[in-house]
Amino acid sequence: MKVHIFTDGAAKGNPGPGGFGIVLRSERGHHKEVARGYRLTTNNRMELLAVIVALEMLKGSQDEVTVFSDSRYVVDSVEQGWLWNWQRKGFEKTKNADLWRRFIPAYKRHKVKFQWIKGHAGHKENERCDQMAVAAADLPVLLVDEEYEKLKDTGMFEE
Repeated sequence: MKVHIFTDGAAKGNPGPGGFGIVLRSERGHHKEVARGYRLTTNNRMELLAVIVALEMLKGSQDEVTVFSDSRYVVDSVEQGWLWNWQRKGFEKTKNADLWRRFIPAYKRHKVKFQWIKGHAGHKENERCDQMAVAAADLPVLLVDEEYEKLKDTGMFEE
C-alpha cells in the first residue's frame, strides 16, 4: 500500500512546551490526523517523534511510504546517511539517540523515502500539521518527554 505521511513539530521556547502534528493518507482513501503535546521538549525532538509515531501507526509492513517534512534535521539525517553512521558508532555523542533508536525499527518495517518541503510556504498538509503541533503544545494537560526531562542537562539533545 502507498502511504503519504505529513509531519511537523513545534516547541515554544525550544526547549519548552512542544507538540507534533501528523496527517496520514493512503492510496485507499484512508485519512487520519494525530497530534500530541509535551510539557518540556525541543523542536527537533517533536519533528522526529512525529515521523516515528506516524510510521508506528501503520498496521502493515513493507508499505511504500513517503514522508513529507520541513525538518532538514530529520530528512538529511536519513537521506544523507548520517543516521547509519551514528548507529555504527553505537550512537555515541549522537543528539536525541533515544528517538533515533526508536526510529530505526519503524523505518525498516517499510519502504520509506523522505521529501523535504519548505515550511510555512502554503503547503496544505504541512500547514495543517503545524496548526496541530502548536495547538497540542497549548493543551492544558501535556505528556512527559521522559528521556528529555531526565537527561536535559547533559547536552545529549538537539534543539
